[in-house]
Amino acid sequence: MREVACDESGYEGEKLVGGVTDVFAHAGVGLSAAAATDCLAELRRRIRSPAVEYKANHLLREKNRGALEWFLGPDGPVLGNAHVHLIDKTFLLVLRLVEQRLGRLGDPAPAEPLYRAVRGEPAFLAAANDLLRSNGRGGAHRVAAFRRALDDLPAPSDLVERLRDAPDRPRVTIDPLVPAILAAADRWGAAGRSPVVLVHHTQSTLGPDRLALIGRHPAVAGFRIADSRSDLRIQVADFLAGVARKIASEALGGRGDAALLSLLRPYLDPASVWVGELP
Repeated sequence: MREVACDESGYEGEKLVGGVTDVFAHAGVGLSAAAATDCLAELRRRIRSPAVEYKANHLLREKNRGALEWFLGPDGPVLGNAHVHLIDKTFLLVLRLVEQRLGRLGDPAPAEPLYRAVRGEPAFLAAANDLLRSNGRGGAHRVAAFRRALDDLPAPSDLVERLRDAPDRPRVTIDPLVPAILAAADRWGAAGRSPVVLVHHTQSTLGPDRLALIGRHPAVAGFRIADSRSDLRIQVADFLAGVARKIASEALGGRGDAALLSLLRPYLDPASVWVGELP
């Protein structure tokens, strides 16, 4: 049964705005243990850093541009054996806001114009993020703060009023990790393929309830946690997630590197949470 090693980059739990990163990336790598060992040995030969464990930031240094292009490119071992699920965290927040307030589950149509209107409105985004957090504390205060944030919002007035007047509905999931893991399972184990075993880097938020949810997914034959130091396939997934997040974040900010974007595109999951074409 095939095993897929996974890792993420840019994860800040339910904090989707106002944090360190604006993009979340989750990578799945289907290399064998031997191929991962060879990949890391070649990267070490090319980068020549004394670090005990390499991370994505080693590949992202300008002096190691050649190693990064080899890693992503047709001469490297990863192409055709990996994928990346990208999430624009601001768009995920807006999408979940529309789902929760308006009941438009899975429908990006009303979310896209709102996203474009509010990307530069940090006060509104922070209020929306607080509204959707799952701990349930201070619910009335959060709703009041959200409605105040709507007052100065440069969005279509009809949509603003619908958001303001929407009835309370069950909370939606805004943490991106488990949906990304399930997307990896769908990518590797759905559409007529055999279910796969996912081997994921250690992540403290994957408690019993979340592990049970993942285990019930039809494309998951097994799920286990491992450390990147003991499973080198996870190090390769860490590289891919980290460089993908950085490349995509630069593109989202209007600073895209055309050559690196071209190398990254074959890896991108079409089910990524992104407005318009993927970067």
